[in-house]
Amino acid sequence: MFHDTTPAQLDADGTMDPWAPFRLVNTGEITSLLRQVRDAAVPVLLCGPNGQSLNCTLWALDSTAGRLTFSSDGSNPNLPSFIDADEAVAVTYLDSVKLQFDLTSLMLVRGRSGVALQAGWPGAIHRFQRRESFRVRPSERIAPRLVMRHPSMPDMQLELRLLDLSVGGCAVLLPEDVPELRPGVLLHGVQVLLDSETAFVGSLLLRHMASLDGGAPGLRIGCEWSRLNADAERALQRWVNQTQKRQRLLTLT
Repeated sequence: MFHDTTPAQLDADGTMDPWAPFRLVNTGEITSLLRQVRDAAVPVLLCGPNGQSLNCTLWALDSTAGRLTFSSDGSNPNLPSFIDADEAVAVTYLDSVKLQFDLTSLMLVRGRSGVALQAGWPGAIHRFQRRESFRVRPSERIAPRLVMRHPSMPDMQLELRLLDLSVGGCAVLLPEDVPELRPGVLLHGVQVLLDSETAFVGSLLLRHMASLDGGAPGLRIGCEWSRLNADAERALQRWVNQTQKRQRLLTLT
């Protein structure tokens, strides 16, 4: 897998729980994701508590018995250490979404066709968007926006509507009556106002400009986040994740 397979440190902030927005605990949602992992036969990396790793695939689900079965190379020298530790963190990808879940009650099963590793059903799955991944398009009713100074005219304050955004970048609407912004410019001190409870300050690199669909007035500016601190990155990912969830639920109703 050409991805970041390092497990996120979910308890890094002590008693705080900043990862709650990325956690799925609903049995139906967990089962659906695990079925997708099984059906797609995507690689799963198991990470042990002592730094050992094991590549495998999810082979079978038994939600009634509460067990997962992974196929693996029985000759892997790390396999016995997983059984001894009786715990692991599984990391895999579905398209651009990183999934992470804890495994316990590990058991080695040998059969004629090879070796399988069984584990207990996870109580939760965390979903993380990759930086270049899913973009959400907020509705005009929500109207998230950027507030910044024009790089060529510091006395001019701009308030620009966000057309879409992801954890890697965003697109903003430049009205036709606003002086041109040039690609390649790095803007500092940009206020990002996503909703009444989510705001942060960061830097934006202007990447490219394009006309709007349908010949609408104004320009679309593609931007890349730059030098966001940990709190800003966390707030952004939380907002994108929650917005994606809401939009997915709306398509099901």
